[in-house]
Amino acid sequence: MPPLSYHWRALAGFSSLLIFATLPALAADSPASDLAAVILSLTPRTNLPPEADDPLRPKNIRMAGPSATIRHPYWTDDAGVDDSFGNPYNAYRRSPFGTWSNFDETKANIFPLPELLVMKGGQPVQDADMWRQQRRPEILNDFLTEIYGKIPEDTPKITWEVTVANEPGGVKTKTIVGHIDNSAYPDATPSINLTLTLPSSASGPVPVMVVIPPFGGGNDPNRGATSRGRGAPAGPSPLQQVLARGWGYAVFDAVRLQADNGAGLKRGIIGLMNKGQPRSPDAWGTLTAWAWGLSRSIDYFETDKDVDARQLGVEGHSRWGKTALWAAALDPRWAIVYASCSGEGGAKLLRRNYGETTDNIADSYWMAGNFRKYGGHWNNLPVDAHELIALVAPRPVFVTGGTQDQQADPHGEFMAEVAAGPAYRLLGKKDLGTSEMPAPNVALISGEIAFREHVGPHTDLLDWPVFLEFASNYIQAPAARN
Repeated sequence: MPPLSYHWRALAGFSSLLIFATLPALAADSPASDLAAVILSLTPRTNLPPEADDPLRPKNIRMAGPSATIRHPYWTDDAGVDDSFGNPYNAYRRSPFGTWSNFDETKANIFPLPELLVMKGGQPVQDADMWRQQRRPEILNDFLTEIYGKIPEDTPKITWEVTVANEPGGVKTKTIVGHIDNSAYPDATPSINLTLTLPSSASGPVPVMVVIPPFGGGNDPNRGATSRGRGAPAGPSPLQQVLARGWGYAVFDAVRLQADNGAGLKRGIIGLMNKGQPRSPDAWGTLTAWAWGLSRSIDYFETDKDVDARQLGVEGHSRWGKTALWAAALDPRWAIVYASCSGEGGAKLLRRNYGETTDNIADSYWMAGNFRKYGGHWNNLPVDAHELIALVAPRPVFVTGGTQDQQADPHGEFMAEVAAGPAYRLLGKKDLGTSEMPAPNVALISGEIAFREHVGPHTDLLDWPVFLEFASNYIQAPAARN
């Protein structure tokens, strides 16, 4: 491990000054290991100056808003603000560790990535069997232990309740509730809630796209006849686009299983398993809990005669994009994954100093407790996002970003997909086919790894048509009844 003074200088050139300014009693010749302990004991920091007075604030930024389109003020730069949607092109934030956002590519790639096809002991991965039997489990264990957290072995029994309704327009809707046995801790009341919409004209079991809607709840604004929401294009909604291909569309209510907040760790499925007590450092965070619920949804689909459980896709946007990608890595029964604008903790490289960074999510309830120790210590991470994407191999994966969503770092997501390519090639599949970032709205969908950066804001709506074009190479519906 490099000396931490060097490590922190690399983080935009200011963090070593930040640390030492707060440690006047620290001896100049303290060992790096002692310094690491001191840093970890102080972070996240509580003695930060006001942002406007912070000497470490980038000099080229200014406060924008509030306005008719921007409800909350942002620090931004001369790239300006997109007034159509109220999104700063570059929204600067200060992390709890005192680090500020960076949007300068020359300062972004400060650490090398872990070798994807090299064992921890240094032995190169020779073939597909070695990948499956040795290297992939090694990578997966690091993600479980250090990044997202482990799933308990004794998760409770689930009893399924299904209500069926035929609706106008030639569709059938099933409301599915997975009742989770909470007798061990009745204060926690998690459940698995799905709404499955099926084309009634299908002649047999249909593929299903399982979607985590905006805000993670069961009220999906895209279930109408047209798309709704920021940046929504004219035309049919994702639900209508999926049904038009003869596939089913399921909505997964993530927050009924595990709330999207830190207080929910004492409730939901995590609280049930811990009986309301704090988590251990390697125990599951919220992203893993949601991914677990998605896998239980597959358990149900495998029993439903209307569903082809061999052709299931999972889609999510933003934090739900992180969830979808992690779910596909954990469970090989997902045939395809669409991770929209997933950013840090998703498809974006964790080591990359651009937009949202590890420092911004280090203390998040999304992650394992162990992940906190990598705040300010990005190069100590045992794995990175290219290895997360590689865990999905050889199955197809579609990653997207937006030109007005630089916080999620579309370029960093693209770089992760490029770096995941060797695993796909090892397994006889095609990678992106290039290491050059494509122009906005140019889709790379000729191989099993696919990418698109749409022109527009933080949304998945603009990329659904391209995803369905890509997915149709792998997913096939039965013939419709006459």
